[in-house]
Amino acid sequence: MAAVAQVKDGKLVYDYTDNSKEKLPTGSKLGYDQFLQILCAEMQYQDPLEPTSNTEYVAQLATFSQLEAMLSLQNTQQGAMANDLVGKTVIMKVSDDVTGESKYVDGRVDYTMYQDGKIYLSVNDKLYPLEDLDTVADEGYYEAMGLAKSLANMLGQLPDIYNITADYAEMIDQITELYDGMTDYQKQFVSAENVTALQEYQKKVEEEKNKVKDVTKKIAEELKKKFDALPAVEDVTLDNEDAINEILETYDGLSKYQKEIIGEDITKKVESYREKLKELKEA
Repeated sequence: MAAVAQVKDGKLVYDYTDNSKEKLPTGSKLGYDQFLQILCAEMQYQDPLEPTSNTEYVAQLATFSQLEAMLSLQNTQQGAMANDLVGKTVIMKVSDDVTGESKYVDGRVDYTMYQDGKIYLSVNDKLYPLEDLDTVADEGYYEAMGLAKSLANMLGQLPDIYNITADYAEMIDQITELYDGMTDYQKQFVSAENVTALQEYQKKVEEEKNKVKDVTKKIAEELKKKFDALPAVEDVTLDNEDAINEILETYDGLSKYQKEIIGEDITKKVESYREKLKELKEA
């Protein structure tokens, strides 16, 4: 690349062009060689009536050398910092390609890469610029964040609280178990909104369970009476088919929670009569 300088009105004007009239790519840096070419052009085309002293040239050269050394040191420090992040858990703050909004990506740093003058971190098999680094997290912090996120996701899978029935008791119990198993430090990462939501779900499902218990107890009493009206399993015939089917229809219409309330004794009887009726039909 040739550095061309012109003198206009007694002042040196620079026009950095090459023979092919191509401009430097966007983002390209002024290197040491380019600086020396500019310095030589300045010496060649300086105003003879007001020549620049050698001291000023040396000062310019020294200043540029110091700047270049500082940049080199900065790159070295950034590279060392990036290498120290390998194996650690980080949170990257990146901009969404579509909306432009900021979002966060967390994961472990697998390796670092230097490309096009930039240092990149590999997180979840994707490269992110070092400047996107938001947080370096220790294991305890990362685990707490993960538990809080899991709890939020589980709450998000539940329907509106007005549509909660006793059938959701098991799922709400799992969420409660997750929260109760957290340490005080980990619970700090659960939002107050999610804590309140969990408490409301717990209260609602208990109300629904109490309602179902009262109804199910009555159903259990009716089933016992119907079983008492039947002969023993070994004495059942196809004449008892309608009575048995009525019991099976009632039992099969119960929810999982209701079947738990009824207990194993009735469940075993239901299955015994079901199997006996099936054998008689096949025969």
